Amino acid sequence: MPRDDMSSLIQKVARQARQTFRSGGGGPSAESLGQLRKLVSQVRAEDVGLGVSRSSGGKGPPVTYMHICETSCFSMGVFLLRPGACIPLHDHPGMHGLLKVLYGKLRISGFDRLEASEPPEALAFSPPLLPYQYNCVCRAALRSAGDFGDNSPPCLLAPHRENLHQISAEEGPAAFLDILAPPYDPADGRDCHYYQLIHPAAPPGETDGPAASDNCTGGAAQKEMWLLEIPQPDDFWCGGEAYTGPKVSV
Repeated sequence: MPRDDMSSLIQKVARQARQTFRSGGGGPSAESLGQLRKLVSQVRAEDVGLGVSRSSGGKGPPVTYMHICETSCFSMGVFLLRPGACIPLHDHPGMHGLLKVLYGKLRISGFDRLEASEPPEALAFSPPLLPYQYNCVCRAALRSAGDFGDNSPPCLLAPHRENLHQISAEEGPAAFLDILAPPYDPADGRDCHYYQLIHPAAPPGETDGPAASDNCTGGAAQKEMWLLEIPQPDDFWCGGEAYTGPKVSV
């Protein structure tokens, strides 16, 4: 398929994303979002210029991003994860998003931010609280956790539904198509924030429930928990790589 083919599948996805998320009150319609999700479900690695799954040797970023396109209403790109890499628990303030696995297997956990309330006087931090000042503690609920492959349907997040998630590569390298609407923009209040799982301490004589061993647990802690806002973890960073798939015009 020629890379400048304006009838390519990824071009159709971009056009539908622009239609779905174009400026307007009330957010995207269920019909338009359904049409976009149907198109995204058809995307495979070859549709964005990726060959067989790959794993770069030696040192390098745990995650690499291939930028495809961006407008004021949405951005689209591909994330490549090395074996065992994890995108830590993070949020998407006021944003919708779709995630479609292109190859490999991902463990994805989605959380809802719950209404604000006062945290307990004593919180058990697991892992132990790192030596920095945190910005906030918020309450959240685990809504979904599971493994996704290239035959899985797209994952969907919304401003108030599974807006926080963490993503880890299982059993080898993995890649996924990512659409966010609108794009991150710190100047407009849409900055990315990272979180650490915490939970209330157990009463004396009782053991705590399952706890996170790090920021990439797959979300199998508790149905409701507390999240501590943290700086971007030192062991996570994202590199860049040129997009080599069909040309996309928006």
